[in-house]
Amino acid sequence: MHAQLPPLPVVARTPEEAAARKLAQEERDAAVRGVASIAAMREAVKAHARSLPLLTSIPRVKRLDAQAFDARAAQGLPFLMTGLVGRWPLCSLTPSELRERYGDLPVRARTGDYIRQAFRADRPMRDMSLRDYLDLEPGRIHGPDEPPPYVGNMELRELNRLCHWPAYFRKMGPPRFWLGPIGTMTPLHCDFDDNIFAQIWGAKRIFLVPPHHDEFLYAREANPVLFGSPFDPEQPDFDSYPLARRARAVEVIVEPGDMLYVPAGWYHQVRALTFSLSSNRWARGKPLAL
Repeated sequence: MHAQLPPLPVVARTPEEAAARKLAQEERDAAVRGVASIAAMREAVKAHARSLPLLTSIPRVKRLDAQAFDARAAQGLPFLMTGLVGRWPLCSLTPSELRERYGDLPVRARTGDYIRQAFRADRPMRDMSLRDYLDLEPGRIHGPDEPPPYVGNMELRELNRLCHWPAYFRKMGPPRFWLGPIGTMTPLHCDFDDNIFAQIWGAKRIFLVPPHHDEFLYAREANPVLFGSPFDPEQPDFDSYPLARRARAVEVIVEPGDMLYVPAGWYHQVRALTFSLSSNRWARGKPLAL
């Protein structure tokens, strides 16, 4: 869920050098995922999506064992599971207990207009303790036209000890945590890795758009497995992005204890409706739909 971090920028001296570095990155990404080509994998994901029905809602199912999850995920459609995350010890902690026990943890908050700069590696950040972040007053370090600071995409191992992730993927990346008040968000983007997203506290609104509708979303490549879109399905600007009228977005509200499966290539936009703590993990293999 949410966007994977783009690699740190490296200045290439020539276009040829830039192309060589991009090719090397794609080769590394392909090797990690056990596919011959990232570009071919992306096209295969979109081709498969064209054969699927367009969703009008996200189905909710009870928790699945690994075999049942694999069978359902192979369809290539998102779904929401209940009855799993709510059992995690982390879900029983209150924000004040989190502050008391883990307040010294270092975190990095996205600041400024990070929504418009979501996929830039050099976007503004502020380092602080978890305690200091939780103690921030509304409007204290951001302007009236800026979103609240957002602790996003953080690998917090101390918190992960209080989570019990299901073994749905043969190879998974490390858990990432997302913490912030109402209004924090990640704009529309897609990751070409399967994703499981766990809602621990609070509620979030998520818009999902199928992979092959990228042609309507004015998508731009941030790295070989991450693409961002300037279109906002919450406040659609069809004058600036007329093709977006053809994109089929479906909305889902994730509540505490929910786990959402986002298949590789599905565009998603995520906004906190309340003070919220979430965590996700990306697969590091061939997408299950393939």
